[in-house]
Amino acid sequence: MKVVVGLGNPGKKYERTRHNVGFDVLTQLAEWHGAPGSKSQFEAEITEISCGGEKVLLVAPQTFMNLSGRSVSAVAQFFKLPATDVMVVCDDMNLPVGRLRLRGSGSAGGQKGLQDIIQKLGTQEVPRLRVGVGRPPAGFSAADYVLGRFQGKQEFERIATAVDNAARGIECWVQEGLEMAMNQVNAPE
Repeated sequence: MKVVVGLGNPGKKYERTRHNVGFDVLTQLAEWHGAPGSKSQFEAEITEISCGGEKVLLVAPQTFMNLSGRSVSAVAQFFKLPATDVMVVCDDMNLPVGRLRLRGSGSAGGQKGLQDIIQKLGTQEVPRLRVGVGRPPAGFSAADYVLGRFQGKQEFERIATAVDNAARGIECWVQEGLEMAMNQVNAPE
């Protein structure tokens, strides 16, 4: 079994914001794989899909971004999963809008939800798929920027493509492993 954690903030006011792109990737996977719906468990919305014969839990923590580790560590402990079987999908301001970066381990790079997950799991060996949301314009606070929505046709098109490509990368990770998924996701555009 694999777990895919999409990071975001719960509630309608945060839907479709830059910070919630992890939730958007989970929604795409659930749609593609005909998920029956979600249930509330482990302080998260949990959806189960089958991908290439492998059971995959889609986990959307409902604890708000900075406390995501509580939910993720509860899921990992309950199912006795190593951190390497947990893929975290999160936004990244250090990547241009729509750019993807998949890594098997490393620091949180300033992403507070990922930082909390790393801390609660006690390891940096947590695969993560970062979805670029771009840098805030001059005079914009980082918090206001990531809690805002994408703007303009070009950003909407880029992020829609990125969500599709991220979901395909996760399917590759589940079916063919991290290295193949990294080759697919991190390929030059």
